[in-house]
Amino acid sequence: MNKFVVAAGTLMLSAWAWMGLSTAAENAVKLPAPAFDLPKGTESARETAVFAGGCFWGVQAVFQHTQGVLNAVSGYAGGQQATAHYDSVGTGRTGHAESVQISYDPKQISYGKLLQVYFSVAHDPTQLNRQGPDSGTQYRSAVFYTSPSQKEVAERYVAQLDAAKLFHGKIVTQLAPLTAFYPAEAYHQDYATLNPGSPYIARFDLPKIANLKSVMPEVYLDKPVLVSSQTAR
Repeated sequence: MNKFVVAAGTLMLSAWAWMGLSTAAENAVKLPAPAFDLPKGTESARETAVFAGGCFWGVQAVFQHTQGVLNAVSGYAGGQQATAHYDSVGTGRTGHAESVQISYDPKQISYGKLLQVYFSVAHDPTQLNRQGPDSGTQYRSAVFYTSPSQKEVAERYVAQLDAAKLFHGKIVTQLAPLTAFYPAEAYHQDYATLNPGSPYIARFDLPKIANLKSVMPEVYLDKPVLVSSQTAR
């Protein structure tokens, strides 16, 4: 995702289709729940998860439509504060990944269930340093865990999915401790909801929300939880 892609609109979308580029949104995979998970309600009243999987617009939108999510913020993780802004991250040389910080109620949804949404609907975990038309380390698949228990759930789930061979390739998702999360610029927040007519959003992100409703209806939330609604309180 970059300014050129957004501005190019329909012409660039036609070029992508001609080249046969696939997207995670078109290839959602129905996955089993994690065999090992943190029981609901055993954590605090509010927990945090941080996932990266391509352009943060679509990942944010998916989790804004997930029941039990209290807030989902687009931002950057994996690099330093000095380079945590869009123009620098876009070079692919900062160590950052476009990420989404998810605040959730563990009494309503478990960390493992969030991982199930992430691997099934939010992105394609077999693509290395790219998602659809977006390429570079800033678009890598990554789980930034915030605790040893999150690390264990993520490690076991990746092993479970690889063993089940439900994807067309091996999962390449990076598992790394979260050192810091930096919110992205205000214009990136709620982008998919605020710009449904954007050719990029229509082509790559709205299908992810539709797939969430189709593949995991038990967690689908029709009205998204927006960052703007949180700051308005």
